[in-house]
Amino acid sequence: MTTLQSLTVRSAAGPYRVLAGPGALGRLGRLMRSGGLGRRAVVVSDANVAALHAPAALAALRRAGIAADLIAFPPGERSKDLRTAARLYGHLAALAADRETCVIALGGGVTGDLAGFVAATYLRGLPLVQAPTTVLAQADSSIGGKTGVNLPAGKNLVGAFHPPRLVVLDPLTLATLPERHLRSGLAEVAKVGMALDARLFAHLERHAEAILARRPGPLGAAVWGAARAKARLVQADERDRGPRRLLNYGHTVGHALEAAGGYRRWLHGEAVALGMLAAARLAVREGCLDAAGEARQAALLGRLGLPARWPRVAVRSLLPFMELDKKRTARGLAFVLTTGVGVARVRQNLSREALVRALRSLGAEA
Repeated sequence: MTTLQSLTVRSAAGPYRVLAGPGALGRLGRLMRSGGLGRRAVVVSDANVAALHAPAALAALRRAGIAADLIAFPPGERSKDLRTAARLYGHLAALAADRETCVIALGGGVTGDLAGFVAATYLRGLPLVQAPTTVLAQADSSIGGKTGVNLPAGKNLVGAFHPPRLVVLDPLTLATLPERHLRSGLAEVAKVGMALDARLFAHLERHAEAILARRPGPLGAAVWGAARAKARLVQADERDRGPRRLLNYGHTVGHALEAAGGYRRWLHGEAVALGMLAAARLAVREGCLDAAGEARQAALLGRLGLPARWPRVAVRSLLPFMELDKKRTARGLAFVLTTGVGVARVRQNLSREALVRALRSLGAEA
């Protein structure tokens, strides 16, 4: 049996393990039992992922003697809202879920955020297990305890910190990932490299084509490298008030793009890649980053099949969403700006005019 890679994340609610390796999903029940989570579970998944991976997850749970049910919801970012959360609450009530019922988020970032939010708020908190099946979720969103849903006014405006009790990463599930979603997830890995880890960024540069071809070694190393970096920051700043904010690199503009596009035009990672272009241009204009660093980032994003040029989007359509961004303070917009590959800092009170000028220099309409 393959030995799983393991790391421990320490949180205020207690430590939890992140375990990764081929076939890990088939060991889900035993891993939960060993972590004291073995009485009853509800698997929450979108309909597409449920068809692909829920049978294996449910079988693994039942082999370990865990009673398990499945709740599926329509796929896509538009399901990450309070209406879908309310439907999930109704299903949990119908199943007579109690405080020992474990919610298992099986799927990508939308599922992890939505199921995590439901677990955080139903009966004032149910135990949560993250079983991510996308690059984005395995590398980033499944670790750290952030959960939430979107409002029409903006992304992730309603949420809660609710650390999982266990995270199980199975790289074999990535084989079923559509190509566009694979590329989208790699934006979050590139984000970590650009903002936090120059070695990870260099790994992406060396192996971009092999990673896109889903070669297990290079892809697995990229995902695990990002996950470890995320875990380090989460332990240092669980509540996102200090260094963890560096993980928001590319997200201020990225979230605004998603909301302005009605959560239909771009996948999350595609919007983040565009947000990284904006952040790099802003950093150059503010004297933080040299032009070579900006060009290096754009080149990598292009090699990973991500947007490397600004789309036809008017700045005025983005500003209302950035004004409501949850990272904004009374001092103004807060942006994560890089000073070099693998090094970033939070810049407070950036003026609206500086952002507008930077976006227009990329080709954005007024």
